[in-house]
Amino acid sequence: MTMFAEGPAVAITEPALTAALAEHAFVHLPAPVACDLLGWSPVEWAAFAGSWNRLGPDRYMADGGRYRSRRHATFAVSAGAIRRKPHQPHFQSRDYNPLNGDVQRWFDPIEPEVADGPILRAVFDRFTPLFDALDRRGAGAAWHSEVHQFRIETSPTELGRPTPEGLHRDGVDWVLVMLIARENVAEGVTEIGDDAGTSLGRFTLGAPGEAVVLDDRRIRHGVTPIVARDGAPAHRDALVVTWRAD
Repeated sequence: MTMFAEGPAVAITEPALTAALAEHAFVHLPAPVACDLLGWSPVEWAAFAGSWNRLGPDRYMADGGRYRSRRHATFAVSAGAIRRKPHQPHFQSRDYNPLNGDVQRWFDPIEPEVADGPILRAVFDRFTPLFDALDRRGAGAAWHSEVHQFRIETSPTELGRPTPEGLHRDGVDWVLVMLIARENVAEGVTEIGDDAGTSLGRFTLGAPGEAVVLDDRRIRHGVTPIVARDGAPAHRDALVVTWRAD
């Protein structure tokens, strides 16, 4: 039986995953477990990960940083149904994002081959029914989902901050954060805490496909700044998918 590591230890079965999320509000999925859950092939992963080389700049960083690139898309999802919505801005209130909140942020749209590709579809197909069950929502309940592709770069002259807003909530119901790549990167530790500031977990997403799933209503999350291992270019790529009851 495959077990999760460095977080709540649960079997790969859906009932055990559901139980772990209900009890702990997060689970850390090592890359082999995530691959078992989602079922991607090496060819599919290579095409998916390669799209991170084509992200556009994030021009909305209130800290003046130019270390973040991204693409964004929104979807209407339910168990068995996925529909991409017209391209729209990403918006968070300052209650959730004190750095970049209260601004409509327009990012380059996610490419169709990524939005319609097997890995993102598997993410929706696997996790949407699970969140339906956890929230006791009826079959076919509608969710508003946002998908973000992030690349954080770091250099001797500019520190890369995956979550410059610090330990935070996203203002949604459920969040998946999946590592795509770490190139020449040190640090970048994922931190999980409750509203009182108590640490609930600390681990590094280090292998492509490694992920954390969390209940955004119950806990906060963040990632420490990344640094280059040497003087060469360095970056951290991540996928973030959110679900909010529609």
